[in-house]
Amino acid sequence: MFRGRLLSYALSGVIAAAACVPAGAQPQPAAPPAFPTILYGAAYYHEYMPYDRLDKDVRMMKEAGFNVVRLGESTWSLWEPEDGRFEYAWMDRVVDAMGKAGIKVIMGTPTYSVPAWMARQHPEILARKFNGVQNTYGMRQNMNTDAPAYRYYAERLIRRIAARYKDNPNVIGWQVDNETGSYGAANDDVFIRFQHYLEKKFGTPENLSKAWFLNYWGQDLHSWTDLPRPDGAQSTGYKLEWSRWGQMRVTDFLTWQAGLIRECASPRQFVTHDFAGSMHADVNEAAVARALDMPAVNIYHWGQREWYNGAGQKLDADFTRSLKRGNFLVTETNAQTTDWSSSFQYPPYDGQFREDVYTHLANGANMVEYWHWSSIHANQETYWKGVLSHDMEPNRAYAEMSRTGRELQKIGPRLVNLKLHSDVAILWSRDSLNALNDMPFAKESQWGGGGTKADYGSLVRQIHRSLYEMNIGTDFVFPETQDFSSYKLLIVPSLYVADDALLLRIADYIRKGGHVVMTFKSGFTNENAAVRWTMAPGPLREALGFHYQEFSNLAQPLALKDDPYHAGADNKVQHWAEFLQLDSAKALAYYDHPFFGQWPAITSNQYGAGKVFYEGTYLSDKLQKAVLQSLLQEQGLTGPDQQLPQQVSTRSGVNSFGRTIRYYFNYSGTAVSFNYRHKAGVDLLGSRRVAPDDTLTLGPWDVAIIEEDASR
Repeated sequence: MFRGRLLSYALSGVIAAAACVPAGAQPQPAAPPAFPTILYGAAYYHEYMPYDRLDKDVRMMKEAGFNVVRLGESTWSLWEPEDGRFEYAWMDRVVDAMGKAGIKVIMGTPTYSVPAWMARQHPEILARKFNGVQNTYGMRQNMNTDAPAYRYYAERLIRRIAARYKDNPNVIGWQVDNETGSYGAANDDVFIRFQHYLEKKFGTPENLSKAWFLNYWGQDLHSWTDLPRPDGAQSTGYKLEWSRWGQMRVTDFLTWQAGLIRECASPRQFVTHDFAGSMHADVNEAAVARALDMPAVNIYHWGQREWYNGAGQKLDADFTRSLKRGNFLVTETNAQTTDWSSSFQYPPYDGQFREDVYTHLANGANMVEYWHWSSIHANQETYWKGVLSHDMEPNRAYAEMSRTGRELQKIGPRLVNLKLHSDVAILWSRDSLNALNDMPFAKESQWGGGGTKADYGSLVRQIHRSLYEMNIGTDFVFPETQDFSSYKLLIVPSLYVADDALLLRIADYIRKGGHVVMTFKSGFTNENAAVRWTMAPGPLREALGFHYQEFSNLAQPLALKDDPYHAGADNKVQHWAEFLQLDSAKALAYYDHPFFGQWPAITSNQYGAGKVFYEGTYLSDKLQKAVLQSLLQEQGLTGPDQQLPQQVSTRSGVNSFGRTIRYYFNYSGTAVSFNYRHKAGVDLLGSRRVAPDDTLTLGPWDVAIIEEDASR
């Protein structure tokens, strides 16, 4: 009954009665905004406070040099305490107080946690997962975002909030939803729409049956009404397509929200979404980013010595920056400690609070916001602590953040809108991630039990970390990327799922002079996750210069014969070995084994004007780094930045004034000195001149930022 009423409401008075009424064609994303300075602040929830302390909080933020807060995304029940009764005064007061202090506001749409009255009135909003498991009320992100009732209520509220603050000069942008995922929703409406999507994509059930090889176990379809639910699907094609459908649902939902904001808000206000880290199985971040003016990301990591080295931050940043080939926002990062229990409380060491901010900025962030301002006194995130502890008084974290804020007030305009250039890119394939999760190559135990020892994600992280440790700037590219020619080296980890067109684009890039590092299982299946019925590696055979018919798991790690990359005790490969038979390729390394030793583990092949290197096995971390280092040196992609002490990390880019900015980080608890090997400039944090070959000394967990002199 409600669904029919919903449609008539949407077309008549209820939506039209809102402050912002539906319009015609929606505005499209603008060019990414250029900011005058770095935005630095925190998510702020005065509604969570045990008493009214707004004036004190605003004063403390201003004294700390904070100039931005994120508001509003977490409390739908205050915006709309009852169905159709809207309250704004509680938020108006916060926005006005921030405006008087010169602190800008990013407003969030409060759609990731539904109010209790909505769940009671419309229990169909809650997500139904596989095998009929129904979500219950209590946790956030428990809904089916496609549910008509949910969309109705969300649209009504978004239009009202956007219209309320569109003319407020202090509200500079909008965050749509929060860390959105598919939430595992397999409700009837989700499944029916999936069926219609398949009808459009494949045309007939017979075409789908052929693509998915459903004659296996006699499961061919001859009527769309016979399509089984995904709950117990065995078909690799079905599982892959269902994962794509989940991604499409997320993209549709966030694009829909972005469209509503653009329809109702001011064109001067940007639109963003905060991804929960990077490289998700159920979110196509690149597709979502097309609807955003600038992407945002929530980057968390543990503090203290054993874990804090900047590698995790750079991975998420490189991926997010690559979505639109430009700057991004860090909407959440560690304030003090994190976790949904008190079992992993590792507060940062002195210096790490400050170093973390500059780490994000060096990776291309235009904003760093902490989650969150003040620690929550009860419920799920009690120990996900804020800038202030539970006593809400100045503390060690606040003192160091205040130092950082005062620095950014001075040098923020020199650091904002940093443009980074990378010669190296990693090809990320979400389809390969999902398909290899379904058919893993390194499970702990056989016949369905146990986890995995290594997978697609671990391989990507291993490669990225190797590059990071060598101070090599890295971008990500995607299967949809049409042109790889701006990169001198393309790294392709286990491209298990790919259509012929993508493989041929890679081959063409090599033929025209590009260099590629590719790893095992690449080109193995087509776009439907069906193993190709041409000899491996299928369309890549000519470019790679070998073929193979067999492969094997490795029960124990193997060494490479004669330790060709000088990895010592880490001269090991593991998990997987392809029996590569050379055509035109040359062997660079063989297995040191009486049986496996007849096949090469690593090969190279000259193809046209370019060259491709192939790893037919999973290398140890140290060996992977040594192999990549050898190839980078061969391609002339190393220099003085690769000769820095091991604990020193560096990044560089060009700022809004056309000057090169060079960051140097000491991710260690002891001081370190090194010679500066670049053009003369000014240390922005120390306000002193730096000349070539000068010695720079960084204290524990310290950072230096050099702005090079202008070119003459």
